[in-house]
Amino acid sequence: MQHPATAKRPAPDPITHYENFPVASWLCPAHLRAPITALYHFARTADDLADEGDATATQRLQDLQDYRQQLTHACQTTGAAADTDRKARWASVFGPLQHAVQTHQLPAPLLHDLLDAFVQDVEKTRNGSGYATQAELLDYCRRSANPIGRLLLHLYGVTDTQALALSDDICTALQLINFWQDPSRDLPRGRNYFVTDDCERFGVALADLQTCQQTQSVTNLIAAYAAAARARMLKGSELVHLIAGRAGWELRLVVQGGLRILDKIDALHFATLRQRPRLRWWDAPILLWRALWM
Repeated sequence: MQHPATAKRPAPDPITHYENFPVASWLCPAHLRAPITALYHFARTADDLADEGDATATQRLQDLQDYRQQLTHACQTTGAAADTDRKARWASVFGPLQHAVQTHQLPAPLLHDLLDAFVQDVEKTRNGSGYATQAELLDYCRRSANPIGRLLLHLYGVTDTQALALSDDICTALQLINFWQDPSRDLPRGRNYFVTDDCERFGVALADLQTCQQTQSVTNLIAAYAAAARARMLKGSELVHLIAGRAGWELRLVVQGGLRILDKIDALHFATLRQRPRLRWWDAPILLWRALWM
């Protein structure tokens, strides 16, 4: 889940907007572009409710509660009664999502898991709290990232246990890579994904994180986090050999995109409290070449 800038901006184009996750690109099978775009707008709108503008935490939580009620309606109703009220708030989100849920029998619990993660972000930011253990952070990833992969696999008709586990590894790795790519943005906004146990073990002071001080201890911790994310991504990358066709090629590029961000974090000597690495157009040939040889 990307964390957008605080400043309000126009709605992103699902074809071109940068994401760690695939969103209806030209590689996506044509018959799945509509449901994948519906999922994208569902997640992006919820992310905006949790992050964008200057709303209070109370307002954000209320909006997310209202959003969940519309999700429940979209997932529970069928037939003619399922038509979304065009005057309802977020009708442009839940109309297409409702159609995707009905047409493809999307698992509702995965959609609710995503909302749980957005609510948790708001609550932790409000409370100024972080994550005490790796287990707690990974449980957040289970709800914030893994549902995306599982929903895509559902659309592709892939349901076996091995594929789901490998998808979880890829999605969790992407989420973790996003964390270690973005601390220069997240920390000033009250989002702290540095685990308390790990900070104590590496001698990282909370005050240094709060002021984005790139101490040697912080650098060492980010290096360890990046190595762990790379190992998880490489483990999950075996999934590309189980997904055929254009969807498999999209997955290859997603994996290589995550690994390329890790390369850039390494090139910065893990100083991501000072600078945010990002993919550029000239990275595309590298991603394509590496994807070819996976």
